[in-house]
Amino acid sequence: MATITPMMEQYLRIKAEHEDAFLFFRLGDFYEMFYEDAKKAAKELEITLTARGKGEAGIPMCGVPHHAAANYIAQLIEKGYKVAICEQTEDPAEAKGVVRREVVQIITPGTVMEGRAIGEKDNNYLLSVTPFEGDEYGLAAADMTTGEFLVTTMTGSFSELIDEMAGFRPREVIIPSSFEQGRRNELEARLHVTLSNEDHTEPLDEGTGLVQALSDGKTKETSYQLIWYLKRTTKRSLDHLQAARFYLPREYMTMDVHSKRNLELVETLREKKKQGSLLWVLDRTETAMGGRMLKQWIERPLLNQGTIAKRHELVGKLIERFFEREALKEHLQGVYDLERLSGRVAFGNVNGRDLIQLKKSLEKVPTIFQTVRSLNSDYGNSLMHGIVDCQDLRHLLEGSINEDCPVGITDGGLIKDGYSEQLDEYRDAMRNGKTWIAALEKQEKEVTGIRSLKIGFNKVFGYYIEVTKPNLPQIPEGRYERRQTLTNAERYITEELKEKEVLILEAEEKSEKLEYELFMKIREQVKAYIPSLQQLASVVSTFDVLQSFAAIAEENRYVKPTLISEGTVDIRESRHPVVEKMIDEGDYVPNDIYLGEDRELLLVTGPNMAGKSTYMRQLALISIMTQIGSYIPAHQAQIPVFDQIFTRIGAADDLAQGQSTFMVEMLETKHAVSKATKQSLILLDEIGRGTSTYDGMSLAQAIMEYIHDDIGAKTLFSTHYHELTTLESALPRLKNVHVSAKEENGTVVFLHKVIEGAADRSYGIYVAELAELPPKLIARAKMILKEFEAGEPQIRKPVTNYSPEPDSEIHKEVPFFEKKEENGPQQLTLFEEESLPLQKSKNKRTRTEDKVITELTSANLLHITPIEAIQLLDKLQRKLTK
Repeated sequence: MATITPMMEQYLRIKAEHEDAFLFFRLGDFYEMFYEDAKKAAKELEITLTARGKGEAGIPMCGVPHHAAANYIAQLIEKGYKVAICEQTEDPAEAKGVVRREVVQIITPGTVMEGRAIGEKDNNYLLSVTPFEGDEYGLAAADMTTGEFLVTTMTGSFSELIDEMAGFRPREVIIPSSFEQGRRNELEARLHVTLSNEDHTEPLDEGTGLVQALSDGKTKETSYQLIWYLKRTTKRSLDHLQAARFYLPREYMTMDVHSKRNLELVETLREKKKQGSLLWVLDRTETAMGGRMLKQWIERPLLNQGTIAKRHELVGKLIERFFEREALKEHLQGVYDLERLSGRVAFGNVNGRDLIQLKKSLEKVPTIFQTVRSLNSDYGNSLMHGIVDCQDLRHLLEGSINEDCPVGITDGGLIKDGYSEQLDEYRDAMRNGKTWIAALEKQEKEVTGIRSLKIGFNKVFGYYIEVTKPNLPQIPEGRYERRQTLTNAERYITEELKEKEVLILEAEEKSEKLEYELFMKIREQVKAYIPSLQQLASVVSTFDVLQSFAAIAEENRYVKPTLISEGTVDIRESRHPVVEKMIDEGDYVPNDIYLGEDRELLLVTGPNMAGKSTYMRQLALISIMTQIGSYIPAHQAQIPVFDQIFTRIGAADDLAQGQSTFMVEMLETKHAVSKATKQSLILLDEIGRGTSTYDGMSLAQAIMEYIHDDIGAKTLFSTHYHELTTLESALPRLKNVHVSAKEENGTVVFLHKVIEGAADRSYGIYVAELAELPPKLIARAKMILKEFEAGEPQIRKPVTNYSPEPDSEIHKEVPFFEKKEENGPQQLTLFEEESLPLQKSKNKRTRTEDKVITELTSANLLHITPIEAIQLLDKLQRKLTK
């Protein structure tokens, strides 16, 4: 066994204190990792694994250059790991024994401040959960990049807590070490987060002001748990963290994680992309902080009718006043991310260019405020009331920081001339000294007649006069003192040059040191403005989101909805905001949606792919748009404030949780019927299809009866069980509607129009035909359907005379079945192997066409949304037309 050196003893001691993180151990110009850290990092970062020492006693080791570490750290953080940065904290030249080292920062997925892991329009929330007695939990959320700090308490099921947490889209969750293991596993599985332990919940001095506004001891305890973790990991100032704001989840429309996913609010269900989501349609924000606010609004629609109406009022003003809106948009384009700039100031990693961005942003604030005031909007004016525009900070930065300053804060060139008298003196000495040196070089050339003579500088020898060897005889005797001999030249010095060198170098050294000190003082002055900058950022972000709503409304012919506290949904010519953007302009078929006291539950029937799910989703999206303050895609509308939206629309098997489609369906339905109120909106799509026909039909009917009799929520319920349409006569507030289709010359045309009454057919076989199932199979299915509809029993009869020709009509009746014998077998079989020869085309297909057909036939059309179907068809069409 190898002897452990003092340095490795130091490493092992520090690593023992940070077992859950990669320890980046500073050795000279590298960060090194050892043992298991090295093995794992080499694999994750795809870098070379070496060894410290030889043979079997060698310690596994890998390392990354100090100057390139940020990129490697970002890779590990993106994968959910933590990184502890261990620096040398004393000068190796002055160290007695092993150089002192200590961890100066722990970077985690929830505390990372910059880098590619953070989208400019995305928050990066760190959550803290504290369990209390009686199914009560404390929940705190902080975004270190923006300073937001929210806290609440919840009583209820653990699943409801996870739904609330999911709204923050966290990457890391802090829990006490005593947290129950089963629930740890559930958090990791459902939220895909990094879990971290923190057991300190007692008060600490730095957190006193942050929790001062909280009156409840439990919310304070949860907040302190988060603050302790931040202090332990960041080891930096938390000056930009805003005072904790208590909120109630019930202040906002409630949607569980399944509903948000099914409705594709901020990303698509299948590809997890912004394009194709509601956020994609509504986002015309000009600032990063406006983009983040829009995302927050979509995730948490308002319940306060007054605030919703105020947003609508300002959107209306911006639509009416085109020139003012365009001016506002132009001014916003010059505003940088005030929230994250404030965070960088507080965190101590701000540089001169950041402060220039801050200054340029503040230059735009007066014109933004002036433009909004010109709208004469009560809401706009109220938002600006009491807000400090920070123009004195702008003047400070304008007079102190150079526009073209370098990125580094120790390189000089940060501070403007005229800001510091002492700095100006140093700079004058440097400039005059260099002018004197240039004059000396000219003088010496004239005296010696050596045109190639030059005065140079290096860090070892300082300033010198250099003369090439062929010109040495021309130097007057005793004029110079030799300093260095080169192969082709000699370097000299004079007493006068030595004196100037001392003055110049002293001025440069003092200048750089003074500039750094001045920059630190300016940064401290900026810190004092952080609360004002954060308030300013919130107001500017609000204006940005509302101008985005106005631009989208005008472009897409949206209208202002009439909002009521509860009652009738009456939307004329409504459209799905996303689908209409995905298809050619003018092709979307609008539909009316009416739900009142006498028709609270609509039973929606109609063919697959005709638009039932789209119709249902568009009601939910229009409601959400209304309650975030946006105008909506319709001709006119009256909409009540919904307290909750529940959706059960086309989810696939939850294999990770070991649950089938039907179990997921039942669990989500249970959540809806147990939590919904009369003010809720419920959307249930083909409930019961995952089990046998009679089971499914029975459950579907019982669910509708329960919603009708016991809840009274506004509900859209789609089904293929046409037998259920008879419920209209038994349930007075249930009405049948269907998505119409018509049959012409053996083909079905989907009209996408929702009309009163029940559909008479589902056209399922036609949809199978669109999916290009084999013609023989389609023909056989049609024959089976005819015999089922005729009420005749069937038995399989082998077919030997089927010979498909290119021009054969698949709609012709083919005798796949005959009436069963009285004592014959009772079970239906679809087909036998030898009776279905594969049909081969006479024309050879290209490899691309084969790939397209394979991708199309493997697509599970029952488990994708209409938008995803459109995207899939578009992708396949583009492949074929290349």
